[in-house]
Amino acid sequence: MSDLAPIALFAYDRPQHLQNTVDSLQRDDLAAQSEVIIFSDAPKDAFASENVDLVRQYIKNITGFKSLNIVERDENWGSARSITEGISEVIEKNGRIIVIEDDLVISPAFLTFMNKALEFYRDHPNIWHISGYNYPMQLDVDQDAFFWRLMVCWGWATWADRWAQLETDAEKIMSEFGRKDIYRFNMDGYEKYSGQIIDNRNGKLKTWAIFWYATIFRENGLCLNPVHTYCNNMGDDGSGERGTNKGLDQRNIQELNTRKDITFPVNELESVLAVEEFGRNVKPSSQIGFPRLMRYIRRKPFGV
Repeated sequence: MSDLAPIALFAYDRPQHLQNTVDSLQRDDLAAQSEVIIFSDAPKDAFASENVDLVRQYIKNITGFKSLNIVERDENWGSARSITEGISEVIEKNGRIIVIEDDLVISPAFLTFMNKALEFYRDHPNIWHISGYNYPMQLDVDQDAFFWRLMVCWGWATWADRWAQLETDAEKIMSEFGRKDIYRFNMDGYEKYSGQIIDNRNGKLKTWAIFWYATIFRENGLCLNPVHTYCNNMGDDGSGERGTNKGLDQRNIQELNTRKDITFPVNELESVLAVEEFGRNVKPSSQIGFPRLMRYIRRKPFGV
């Protein structure tokens, strides 16, 4: 692979997490052939200033890539605006992108998987999103990856023509989703993703990923996931912008996939097994159940 996708890396105020992410990225077999663009958001308050300064000192000395470009914001944009506009800046120039944030640790084969998938499905408009992460799931399948409706944003990639259709208007999305849509959007009742759209509409949240998922879902798009994860999220430890004092959830930390000889699925159909496994073993504690869910959304779509 000689023409690799650029990597957009988003950072804020976690210098140690960022260094762990960059260290793992530097160990990737395609690092030296890859262009990296680091977006550094400005501090939102005095409390974050010291760590943002440490992040900016660190990124100026990073080596090991084909090229490194640094974008330092002069004011605090927040993660939602920083990520969506940063992606748009990069993808408009390059046609595709790989996205990582400052809390991931990736496999040495992560970039191989992402770039091969981007090339393999480039002209398959029904495929919208390539994820490098997968939940700890037991899937007995012949391929190294599978399709499903769920967008997972812990290390991912997409193309410009898909990203151009991103819809961030919560009211519009809510008006277009019926009751059955909401049930499927919530992974058949095992999650409450629709609540994130409501919270964004009401100002309780200001996030981006839920809108990318909603856009893909609205267009009946599919997301590609590896059977075995190529990255781990190490930031679920209270260190993020909405962090708490909880510890790192070790259940999601897995041995990283190093496979490079990848067999991709060619039948563009959702994996029923993956959806069942998600509901049975991945998210059983969050299940709100079909009867309760239907009571919840029967009042009105989105339960409002």
